[in-house]
Amino acid sequence: MAFRAVIWFLAVSFVIPSCLHLTCAKKTYIVHMKHHQKPASYATHSDWYTDHLQSLTSGAGDSLLYTYDVAYHGYAAALIPEEVESLRQSESVVGVYEDTIYSLHTTRTPEFLGLDSGLGPWAGHSLQELNQASQDVIIGVLDTGVWPESKSFIDADMPDVPARWRGECEAAHDFNPKIHCNKKLIGARFFSRGYSVASGEKEAHSPRDTDGHGTHTASTAAGSQVVNASLLGYARGTARGMATHARLATYRVCWKTGCLGSDILAAMERAILDGVDVLSMSLGGGSAPYFRDTIAIGAFAAMEKGILVSCSAGNSGPTKESLANVAPWIMTVGAGTIDRDFPAFAILGNGKKYTGVSLYSGKGIGRRMVELVYNKGSNSSSNMCLAGSLDPATVRGKVVVCDRGISPRVEKGAVVREAGGVGMILANTAASGEELVADSHLLPAVAVGRKAGDMIRQYVKTAKNPTVMMGFAGTVVNVKPSPVVAAFSSRGPNMVTPQILKPDVIGPGVNILAAWSRALGPSGLDKDTRKTQFNIMSGTSMSCPHISGLAALLKAAHPNWSPSAIKSALMTTAYTLDNANSPLRDAADYSLSTPWAHGAGHVNPHKALSPGLVYDATPEDYVAFLCSLRYTVEMIQAIAKRPNITCARKFRDPGQLNYPSFSVLFGKSRIVKYSRELTNVGAAGSVYLVSVEAPPTVAVSVKPSKLVFKNVGDKQRYTVTFTSKKSVNPVSHAFGSITWKNAQDQVKSPVAFSWTQL
Repeated sequence: MAFRAVIWFLAVSFVIPSCLHLTCAKKTYIVHMKHHQKPASYATHSDWYTDHLQSLTSGAGDSLLYTYDVAYHGYAAALIPEEVESLRQSESVVGVYEDTIYSLHTTRTPEFLGLDSGLGPWAGHSLQELNQASQDVIIGVLDTGVWPESKSFIDADMPDVPARWRGECEAAHDFNPKIHCNKKLIGARFFSRGYSVASGEKEAHSPRDTDGHGTHTASTAAGSQVVNASLLGYARGTARGMATHARLATYRVCWKTGCLGSDILAAMERAILDGVDVLSMSLGGGSAPYFRDTIAIGAFAAMEKGILVSCSAGNSGPTKESLANVAPWIMTVGAGTIDRDFPAFAILGNGKKYTGVSLYSGKGIGRRMVELVYNKGSNSSSNMCLAGSLDPATVRGKVVVCDRGISPRVEKGAVVREAGGVGMILANTAASGEELVADSHLLPAVAVGRKAGDMIRQYVKTAKNPTVMMGFAGTVVNVKPSPVVAAFSSRGPNMVTPQILKPDVIGPGVNILAAWSRALGPSGLDKDTRKTQFNIMSGTSMSCPHISGLAALLKAAHPNWSPSAIKSALMTTAYTLDNANSPLRDAADYSLSTPWAHGAGHVNPHKALSPGLVYDATPEDYVAFLCSLRYTVEMIQAIAKRPNITCARKFRDPGQLNYPSFSVLFGKSRIVKYSRELTNVGAAGSVYLVSVEAPPTVAVSVKPSKLVFKNVGDKQRYTVTFTSKKSVNPVSHAFGSITWKNAQDQVKSPVAFSWTQL
């Protein structure tokens, strides 16, 4: 089965197991070089790296995989342990690191986000003007490639490719650049050298997407409008990306068993050199120090070039401390629901009806009651309907209750079908709570939440002759409440730098319709012979490209804004009330959500285009931030790639970075002070007053409490003092906000409070 990127994959990074013998196969390592020590006799760093590797190892010709100059200082090579040790002894080498595997984080959303609205101008720009401007914006998507024949990549009425574009489409046995690239899809490359060494697989290497995930994410970010799109009749309507007129460049870095750090770094390097404006990456690993995080290192180089990097937060929720991609120069995106659903129901023999969801599109089992079974033996794997666990004699002709977990949801249905079952009820357990994710099952199947699942399980265990009837209700819209934070969306607090609140925002990430590869069916299973131009998927993989596309629109409207300014605009205008005017809820248990789950809130594109004020940050600010982390100069150079880092300027606390949110840690001191600087991107003469929300355990003082901006571009500083009250027994954490307001704008920053010494 192709490497799937839906929500059962944990966003964890792991290193390929170490080799036990010096005679074993080579593995990929990334070598960090002392870039600024290149001897004058070498014309390029690449020449130096090649010679350096050759001098310390045998056969550099086939060992050297990539040389890096922009995204990283060094190279990737296939090495045996002896060679690794030899390189580590070299005076020119900072470090040698084993390659890391990253995993993918797997059209109503434009309407839900207000992008189809004709409600007058957007921050002084008509939609037509924005679309015109976005034709100059290029979004680079690092993923599983692209299915170029998709209607989402049609280039009708698009002008010539921007002259500054330096990228290309690479030819392959199944990819003809002259036919498959156009004025919409202007770049398509692939990077597989690290993967080939790690896996030993001889997969056909091409920019073409044989997985579906990359096509889905690319079309979500910037797909052209396609009328009458649907998944086998579900979610019918016009499919479109966020920035329908932006250009797309795809970089295939993910293959059957994952995405290698060496390949990702090479693709980021190439995308920066090619000239992308936004990088969209729906993939990641676990938390790691920034100097060991391939994506964070490449993203720093992109940020320095004015490129916004948008990454998925991961699918390891609702577990706390489960985030990926937490560097402050990255836009970290969590997932929420939209106001569209795909209801299905199960009516039990006792007359009770339970509602769930499904994307099953076949005949169903008709309006008849069918015997219902659930594992009665000691074999718990049959509870989960794992491969080979079901006894055909027990399930043939019956509907099977399967517990959610361990194996992919659609695969459970395939197991039931192979054992002779005619239908499935996929019942949540405590791990997934009440969250419902619709799937394109191979047999009639209804997914239900934990409470309904428990009642159905109890019914099967106690009824003499348990039976069920199932039905499928198609597509419904205007669902309330929405958005709801997806249970799978990874959560804070940020374990790399607790003083930086992550995720930054949430966007639509549940049951998202977008373009699909014709290389496989909508379930992603090898045995699924159905073909569809569009598919519905869930994951932070789906929310990330929404924000990437919105960032492209902001870049079109404000070409001179830095990545930090664009990020600030999306964060400070996000909302935290759902469409029922209640605080955002968490799908795990429908409790109130917190900034550890939703960050600043759910993005609001209209308001983000005109945020009033922004929290800006320069590359130098991020270097001062890194200096506050007690990293060595060499560690910082691995990230910032500068020759003369002295840390003469550094923050006394990482939380002093000019970030659009706050994360306050009370430890030995009860008082934490942070300063921030706001830049006026609204009207001249704007005046803002501060408004504070704080828990009863904390006193918050903001000085000054009034900010006056005489001119556009003016900057004003303020200082916040957070004091943990002595008289109140503090909880381990709490939340609040700081908002600068006037009649036109509200510039809101979430605040997370943690007590590290209770």
